[in-house]
Amino acid sequence: MRYLTTIGLEVHVQLKTQSKMFCACPTGHGAPPNTLVCPVCLGYPGAMPVMNEEAVHLTVVSGLMIGSHISEFSKFDRKSYFYPDMPKNYQISQFDKPLCEGGSVTITLDGQDKVIGVTRIHLEEDVGKSTHYAKSSGVDFNRAGHPLMEIVSDPDMESPEEAYAYLQALREILLYAGVSDCNLEEGNMRCDVNVSVRPENQTELGTKAELKNLNTQKGVLNSLYYEVSRQTALLERGERVVQETRRWDPDKGITTSMRVKEDAHDYRYFPEPDLLPVVLPREQVEAWRAALPERPRARRTRFVSEYGLPEYDAGVLIASREIADFFETAAGLAGNAKGVSNWIMTEVMRVLGDDACTLSALKLTPESLAELVKLVDSKTINMPGAKAVFEVLVDRGGDPRAIVEEKGLAQVSDTGSIEAFVDQAMQENPQSVEDYRNGKKAAAQFLVGQVMRLSRGKANPQMVGQMIADKLGVE
Repeated sequence: MRYLTTIGLEVHVQLKTQSKMFCACPTGHGAPPNTLVCPVCLGYPGAMPVMNEEAVHLTVVSGLMIGSHISEFSKFDRKSYFYPDMPKNYQISQFDKPLCEGGSVTITLDGQDKVIGVTRIHLEEDVGKSTHYAKSSGVDFNRAGHPLMEIVSDPDMESPEEAYAYLQALREILLYAGVSDCNLEEGNMRCDVNVSVRPENQTELGTKAELKNLNTQKGVLNSLYYEVSRQTALLERGERVVQETRRWDPDKGITTSMRVKEDAHDYRYFPEPDLLPVVLPREQVEAWRAALPERPRARRTRFVSEYGLPEYDAGVLIASREIADFFETAAGLAGNAKGVSNWIMTEVMRVLGDDACTLSALKLTPESLAELVKLVDSKTINMPGAKAVFEVLVDRGGDPRAIVEEKGLAQVSDTGSIEAFVDQAMQENPQSVEDYRNGKKAAAQFLVGQVMRLSRGKANPQMVGQMIADKLGVE
């Protein structure tokens, strides 16, 4: 029997604010345990919360980016549960009146677009972080109270691959909006997955399991592969799938049961008595809408149509807003978008990967890269010389033309000079000349290499190749 899979994601995103959701404690990563805390985020009796306005702003911006309806009236609620990392034994969250409702994220898989619906986006406070040792456990409350946005998808995904693509597309949108760093390693983007399996002739959705706190995109993909297989095997044996919360064990590659899944009434939601409702004037929402950046999918399409880039190039460039902005500035100055794209996708990204840094950490500017592309296009320097200039630009910046003059990297395109190098190479390598005349075509390329060596890489390689071909009688 064939089985159908239904998947929904709850993505938790720490917002990029300077302070926590309901107190003035700083947000941050890597501070000593329990040093970024105060009576409010530790849940001391009598401590009163004060709402972070910027967190509301960033949540609304996220909703606007995916086409959500923004509620002019929303409120916060208390969600009661008992767990060591929850200092108050309740979490201030949103239940029936969230800030954002509806919206969608479009994914592309195997060349086909699919729209994944979003049910809601609500704002809440994060909990602390539990760390388990061999014989004890510890709780760090630095994270407790950090503004946390939860984006709940519709159950529209039908495979682990679609869930993976949705998470990638959503992360791209949030990075463009500048609402979060979306760094999974630092825990500021985490994911819970709801998954169920049913026979294909059954219209009612199957019993779902929730997979908790997946903090890598690969973890989402691999946990879903396992869980779909586990539920399918249960159904094939005639057994029942239990509604429960499960934990993903990446070392063993399996999910294990944590607890029976709670329903909404188990949390005893009620309106937060210490906070006023959130009332957003329509004019404020429209002002935020007008300031939105271009969406990544729209930018990808524009890069193809406006700059004539291949789909692949456009996809690589727009994956980072910083890189896409850099490209647009450089391409406008250079007049050669594909040339700029090639440099970014090869040399720039190589340096970023080797140094594990961001583009802003380099001395290279869009203006200097554009000038470098112009120097190559005008044949002022050849590619080896251009790469030497590029390394200087990355390390200390500067004017590419001045660097060419300083290091004597100008390309030799004088016919007389090149012919002298060619004649010398042929005289010093008579065997290669003979080999070519005996049918070994690769010998011509060897001679080109010898000319480049003699000219210290400065000879125009196209002119060298043509002159050798003429002298050897290459057709």
